[in-house]
Amino acid sequence: MKHIIVSIIILTAVISCKQSPNKNSEVKIQNSTSISETKTLPSNDSAVSAEPVIAPDKKTETVKTETQPQNFSIEPIVKDYLALKNALVADNDKGAANAGKKLLSTLKNVDVKSIPSSKQKEYQEIADNIKENAEHIGDNAGKIDHQREHLASLSKDVSDLIALFGSSQKLYQDHCPMYNDGKGAVWISETKDIKNPYYGNQMLNCGSVKKEF
Repeated sequence: MKHIIVSIIILTAVISCKQSPNKNSEVKIQNSTSISETKTLPSNDSAVSAEPVIAPDKKTETVKTETQPQNFSIEPIVKDYLALKNALVADNDKGAANAGKKLLSTLKNVDVKSIPSSKQKEYQEIADNIKENAEHIGDNAGKIDHQREHLASLSKDVSDLIALFGSSQKLYQDHCPMYNDGKGAVWISETKDIKNPYYGNQMLNCGSVKKEF
């Protein structure tokens, strides 16, 4: 009986020893499987995180950006105005008429598309007034008083034009308090010295500087 019990114990021990390696191998297989699964996760995560990096829309936004024209200058207009003004300072009605025609031609040759779009409408309004006054001055040689009347209006327009666009040249806005029955009038000058175009040699130094551009 004792021998039978001992044999059963030994047999049980042998069977358990044989089964235990299989359990360990199963654990190892499960662990290796879980490890391999965890190793594949970073590649999936990186693939997901890499998707938002592509942003094709930004390139189209850059291409559509508009640039305003920068090649417009009022310097030719100012130059012709100063020639007209100086002719009247010298009591030269014919010189003023020629300068008026030159100014009108310069204005007609302006390419409005070269002006920044935000300023085109205001420029057009000022330019239309300048054209009208320049035409009157150009058509009235021999009538210097009439030319000077239009110079008063023309000078206001040129002053507005300079205020709108600026000038690379140093300019002055002068004022004559006596012209137009004491109502006064302004003109634009390239020098600080007062040389009155409304009275010429009659009262050459009548007036004062009111503004600098």
